[in-house]
Amino acid sequence: MKLSKISILLCFIIVAFGVVVNGTEVDEEVGIYELQKDEFLVKFTNWGASIVSVVLPNRDGELTDVVLGYDSIKDYMNDSSYFGATVGRVANRIAGAQFTLFGITYKLDANAGPNMLHGGSKGFSDVVWKVIDHQKDSESPSITFSYYSADGEEGFPGDLHVTMTYVLSGFYNLQVIMEATALHKATPVNLAQHTYWNLGGHTSGDILSEEVQIFASKITPIIKGIPTGEIASVKGTPYDFLDPQTIDNKIKDLPNGYDINYVIDGDNDNKIKPVAMVHDKKSGIVMKLSSTAPGVQFYTGNWKKNVKGKGGYVYQAHAGLCLETQGFPDSVNHQNFPSQVVAPGKAYKHVMLYEFSINA
Repeated sequence: MKLSKISILLCFIIVAFGVVVNGTEVDEEVGIYELQKDEFLVKFTNWGASIVSVVLPNRDGELTDVVLGYDSIKDYMNDSSYFGATVGRVANRIAGAQFTLFGITYKLDANAGPNMLHGGSKGFSDVVWKVIDHQKDSESPSITFSYYSADGEEGFPGDLHVTMTYVLSGFYNLQVIMEATALHKATPVNLAQHTYWNLGGHTSGDILSEEVQIFASKITPIIKGIPTGEIASVKGTPYDFLDPQTIDNKIKDLPNGYDINYVIDGDNDNKIKPVAMVHDKKSGIVMKLSSTAPGVQFYTGNWKKNVKGKGGYVYQAHAGLCLETQGFPDSVNHQNFPSQVVAPGKAYKHVMLYEFSINA
């Protein structure tokens, strides 16, 4: 399939005005932006600084979109699956939707039962980001989105300036650079990228036959989605992906599928390190993920049902998998977890690198 045909399939409605965010009308264009290097094409929207599509050739040379998503920006605005989104101010869950910092208890927006999930009802995935730089024609095409999160937004302390930069680097490589600066108060920051991947193509069915390797020998066990504070070995459990395994070989031992944080092997030194490898044997597409973050949430889209996606294709359970590199969930309530608190005037930085290749 030619790129022009892919583009026709990904026709989006551009919203130029009348966008309401947190009860306030924002005069900011919401649109689709693209980066391309040879046959490698990635599309984004500044609604949630989200990845909309990632297109590259499969083993047979057919251009394949390996990202789940929607046909219109309106669908992204009404999304509850976080398709392709940047999530924050704090990704994953915060128990009881509260935490205490320097003796002050902060009550947050509880949007997942009694807990907070992915920054609350209006987290970073549900706001308009500004496009502050878009280098389409450079050797390494890039786009940078920015967002200003005000003191008290969803209950979090302090003003926060956030940028999200996507760069096409090397051959079929996508780099993601998340940065934030706390302006006046200490605040927790834990940004994550929430794309759902299906390396067979977003219309190819489930991801259960994909082969996964996760470079993590430990997990943070949970009860009802909340970490217990324990750090446990994966040895002898269905969570052991230290050696490459197909998902269906392991998932049968879990009632609902995977939704767990792995502790990435190696020092927590903010240096980039291997996180995971995914291989679809039918398409031949391989994705290697590296990151500077200490953890990664492995999620297999367990609860998807009849979600109408791109081209009218309907996604069901396990239609895509997420590998969300992150700080540990609920770290603000566990002193033994790596801290995600950023002091005033200090910077937060989280880098991811997706390297795609074809296994012939």
